[in-house]
Amino acid sequence: MGALHEGHLSLVERSRRENGATLVSIFVNPTQFNDKNDLKNYPRTLKEDSAKLEAAGADFLLVPSSRELYPDGYAYRVQEDRLSPLLCGASRPGHFAGVLTVVMKLLQAAEADRAYFGRKDYQQYLLIKGMAEAFFLKTRILSCPTVRESDGLAMSSRNLLLSPEQRALAPALARTLRTAKTAHAAARELRRLGFAPDYVEDRWGRRFAAARLGKVRLIDNVRL
Repeated sequence: MGALHEGHLSLVERSRRENGATLVSIFVNPTQFNDKNDLKNYPRTLKEDSAKLEAAGADFLLVPSSRELYPDGYAYRVQEDRLSPLLCGASRPGHFAGVLTVVMKLLQAAEADRAYFGRKDYQQYLLIKGMAEAFFLKTRILSCPTVRESDGLAMSSRNLLLSPEQRALAPALARTLRTAKTAHAAARELRRLGFAPDYVEDRWGRRFAAARLGKVRLIDNVRL
């Protein structure tokens, strides 16, 4: 969805190593936002993103409009019922239907052999991989490690919205997920530090969390 950082560019780098051509899509997808203010405030930096992608060696940039991607007005959509209600889906109804629908459309348009997704959005990766397999898509869905800042904060476009004080505190999210003995203890510690946890849960051999710092919702997961 743009506001590219080194995590995104690491996907481009891997794609270039493994393929003859690399295409990147940028589209701030309105159907996956529950909060209109979140959509309105989401960083949009297309000029800077284009320059970064050119420097990184991407071959193509696809920047579709809402009219092009949703000529039906989002009447048709992809719905998943097992993983979607968990974690981020529990507090964001309809979020993953928006994600899966737009990714299905982008994969169909690109007709790529492989598509690369970061593990920071691990639930999203599992859902997209499952969708591609369920609908016999030709594209193989691959995951790549989460790229972090030097202080351990997972790189995210939303980090741009943090105040200096919030940015100084934000690395405690990943640190707490790693050091707490249980998910319950991690949630308690995050609240003590000043986070507002949405959830902290252990699933699929990983510890997942979503927590707010002010108005910014951060997500992360670490391997147990």
